[in-house]
Amino acid sequence: MQIVTVNPGDSLWAISKRFGAALDELMRLNGMEEDTRLVPGQALIVPVKERIHVVQQGDNLWRIAKRYGVPVETFVRLNGIVNPAVLYPGTLLRIPGTIDVHPKTTIEVNGYLQTRNPETDRMIVKNTARALTYFSIFQYIVQPDGSLVPPKAAAALEEIAQTDAVPMMVITNFKDGTFSAEVAHAIFSDAVAREKLIVQIEKTMQGKSYFALNVDFEHISPTERDSYTAFLKELTMRIHALGKLISTAVAPKTSGEQSGPWYEAHDYGAHGSIVDFVILMTYEWGWSGGPPMAVAPLPQVRRVLEYAMSVIPRHKIMLSAPLYGYNWTLPYKPGGKFAPTLSPQAAVELAREVGAYIQYDPLAQSPYYRYYDQEAHEHIVWFEDARSMQMKFNLIKQYQLRGMSYWVLGQSFPQNWALLEANFNIKKYK
Repeated sequence: MQIVTVNPGDSLWAISKRFGAALDELMRLNGMEEDTRLVPGQALIVPVKERIHVVQQGDNLWRIAKRYGVPVETFVRLNGIVNPAVLYPGTLLRIPGTIDVHPKTTIEVNGYLQTRNPETDRMIVKNTARALTYFSIFQYIVQPDGSLVPPKAAAALEEIAQTDAVPMMVITNFKDGTFSAEVAHAIFSDAVAREKLIVQIEKTMQGKSYFALNVDFEHISPTERDSYTAFLKELTMRIHALGKLISTAVAPKTSGEQSGPWYEAHDYGAHGSIVDFVILMTYEWGWSGGPPMAVAPLPQVRRVLEYAMSVIPRHKIMLSAPLYGYNWTLPYKPGGKFAPTLSPQAAVELAREVGAYIQYDPLAQSPYYRYYDQEAHEHIVWFEDARSMQMKFNLIKQYQLRGMSYWVLGQSFPQNWALLEANFNIKKYK
């Protein structure tokens, strides 16, 4: 399998012929119809047995070899090149190795599922179960007295039970549309409420056959860092007594001294020693209410990961990736209208509609484009594609992490799932 960037004038038929790939498989992997008009700059995944480089104007063999990390001599031998100094635009060069590296490593993959309605939930489960270890059911909302407000998840749980993926229960300190420091404080400071909560969790996990628990407590007062750690110790002991796994979701920190209510109470080292695994929320640098930028730029993701590995065992770390992007109206004004969310597939469809040329930021390792709407307002769209996801998969391989977590299921991005399975074997518990 190979990632190819679309050039002006390209079509699915032409690309399938160029690479010797089956057209129907090319369409399936990219979620397209035969007559779909391609967008210049868009990334496609092409089902080929070996990687191919299409020579561009100005290419030379030395630069191509350096780009792919392959000796010039190997290119000459593999492609039967007579004169290495002369390359013609449009020539196809075979490149040793493919994305389908064997043997593949085995990882765990988690996907958060915000339940909506029975029909939609069942469809999402059917479409993604093959590529997931866990479905994290979002969310069981913790109340100050220790009770739980459950999601309407019956249909999703029934469907998950028919697959080889397992459900994970997610508890949050959510209140009035955001995370609440007051709810967390009530649980940490009241032994009666805390015991009630743990009992409710135990009963729910057993009654609903949850395989694991995910604790997603956010925006906790910095003064309650130790209280949160103590709560996790107590909760982990009880969850392990049930023979089940426990995990936490943590804000993206780059040091133990990082300040702010989203960060200070998340003690990476403590979580890494207590729970079975930790999900790093490595996204939302670009967020709907903030300045336009990549949602999960690679340099920032890498910095969080490198700090995490200094205090958490690698086999306990799950890297996160967003299954969405944002469409900002320019100029950006703090406190202005929030940018709407759109799926990667919808981002490409919008680029097609408005006649945009998709760019790719080599530093952020993320695609984006600009356009003007009918009212002459400028927009910028940042999203994810096959190229940006492959870079995140490479981090998992490079650092030998436990796996990948996605926020949030239900966004159309067929390339991701095909690429995920091309890179890894997915661990299953049943």
